[in-house]
Amino acid sequence: MFSLLKKSFQSTENPNFCMTHLPIFLYKSNPNSDTPTTALFFYLQEKMRRRVRTAFILALLAVLLFTFFSVHLARNAITKKHVLNSTSDLRTRSKDPGFPNLAIRDDREKLGGQLRTRPVSSIGNSVATVAVLFPDWEVFVIVSPEAALPSPDSGDAEYKCLFENGAKTPANFSGVLAFTNRTTFKCVLPNSLRSRRPFIQPVLIRSSEIDVLPETKQVSSELIRWTTVAYESFSTENDVVLFVKGINRQLANKPPRQFNCVFGDDGEKNTAVRTAVTSSNQEVFRCHHPKLTAEAVTSERIKISLEIVPKNTVVPSVAYYTPRRRTLLSQEPKSLLCACTMVYNVAKFLREWVMYHSRIGVEKFILYDNGSDDELAKVVDELNHEGFNVTTLFWIWPKTQEAGFSHAALYANQSCTWMMYVDVDEFVFSPKWHSPSSSKLLTSLLPISHRSIGQLQIRCNEFGPSNQTSHPVQGVTQGYTCRRMVDERHKSIVLLDAVDSSLENAIHHFEVNKSFFRSILVSMEKVVVNHYKYQAWSEFRTKFRRRVSAYVVDWTKAVNPTSKDRTPGLGFEPIEPEGWAEKFCEVRDDRLKLLTQDWFGSNTSHGYQMAWQR
Repeated sequence: MFSLLKKSFQSTENPNFCMTHLPIFLYKSNPNSDTPTTALFFYLQEKMRRRVRTAFILALLAVLLFTFFSVHLARNAITKKHVLNSTSDLRTRSKDPGFPNLAIRDDREKLGGQLRTRPVSSIGNSVATVAVLFPDWEVFVIVSPEAALPSPDSGDAEYKCLFENGAKTPANFSGVLAFTNRTTFKCVLPNSLRSRRPFIQPVLIRSSEIDVLPETKQVSSELIRWTTVAYESFSTENDVVLFVKGINRQLANKPPRQFNCVFGDDGEKNTAVRTAVTSSNQEVFRCHHPKLTAEAVTSERIKISLEIVPKNTVVPSVAYYTPRRRTLLSQEPKSLLCACTMVYNVAKFLREWVMYHSRIGVEKFILYDNGSDDELAKVVDELNHEGFNVTTLFWIWPKTQEAGFSHAALYANQSCTWMMYVDVDEFVFSPKWHSPSSSKLLTSLLPISHRSIGQLQIRCNEFGPSNQTSHPVQGVTQGYTCRRMVDERHKSIVLLDAVDSSLENAIHHFEVNKSFFRSILVSMEKVVVNHYKYQAWSEFRTKFRRRVSAYVVDWTKAVNPTSKDRTPGLGFEPIEPEGWAEKFCEVRDDRLKLLTQDWFGSNTSHGYQMAWQR
């Protein structure tokens, strides 16, 4: 005790204070004490009280801070149970080897998972749906195939999303899923629900019927989160390809032995079928076909999902399995060269891109539409009417460009021999091309006689705004003629039969089966891609929130500032940098401009125009 007191007093301004004088000092400082010893006792007692009081206050503050952060994390974090056991969680059941290898038709619109009772408005005339929460608080609503909806063009097609607290937001028609023929809508999660957990599935209801709000209660399931969900599948003759978000990460693919594909209902009757996953790469999982009953073979509503074996959990799913069918010979001959890209609101650019590449040898165009709301469908119809071959597939899933291209490698394999993966702002060009044009200009570059070459990789020249302040009326090849000096990355033309079974791809090129094929990088003197990347600010700004690649940095996030995916001088907000119109202008390059003028330009009654101007 006295050693503690000595240490305490030695820390004062008088470090030489002697412990032998301590009782006398305390006695003089407390004249009400009877003796120096009594004074020492009162001093120690007061000292302990202060320490206890201080310790209590500090403990109270710690508890308050811990409570605050716990509540904050609980409201904003997605727990393991919420991610993996939400709306359509197909619960894992028996692992008994004798488990019957049969699948049944999923006739119920109610999906497995934890259910909650919430007060909602009248749903007597509601439409059977399942919904997924996309980024930026978008709610993607998928309608059951059995629901009879009026045409989106009719006057009776107005709907709203009705949420658990009675809040309503407009439900806008989004598109029809290409491979399950399901109508979809988009609405916005109300601000009043964004801080609540868990999120509850909305009800899709006709706008004219939402004013009636009787006091009823409805059992509602949790809203599926886009962070982890099985969203699409494709059946080949030999296996099933399942597309799943949120499992693998870039350069960190989990081994296939950790997964099973789950077919059918894994609920109370425990009738689902599991087959082994044979490949796990990016968002692509390949597994064996299940053995089906005769009833299931004719069914178009067999749910398919992915089981995470170590966690004994099945991922939520909006994907359906299509039983394998024998490959039918196509009525039209197989195209030598096709082009595939993912698009969003590119109607004003599409005619130029299709007409140019068709002239140099592309026979068929496949567009994965990422939710366009411009006149894309109208332009595609016009192009097809004019004799071009353009197919559009509704692919709404956010930041899934690589998965979409993997899907295209499977989907187009029976109709295309070679596939060119370039964007609508990219034009393949050879400095050796001259007038007149020929449909064999591009196909003559394909290494058909060299059967070991499975992919051509073509470098890119990146063009800048070239002092344009709006979209050039004569097209991008005419308006943008100034580029950077150094080439960046490359795009590809790949032999679909050479694509590796993992379907791995990045930045528009694939991994090829190295046992039989190799990729070659083509000289820029032979062929190059003119990438009109940095356009007039009014056009470039629309790209800011629509980066479709899963492995490309979002410009809106303050991460990886030195990444090549970032635009030099551009911050994290869609604000025009100073001097944007003159940026990236190091080399004047009008070679493609002059070539396309020879091929597509003419004098008309409206003046000089390019063929794609309408």
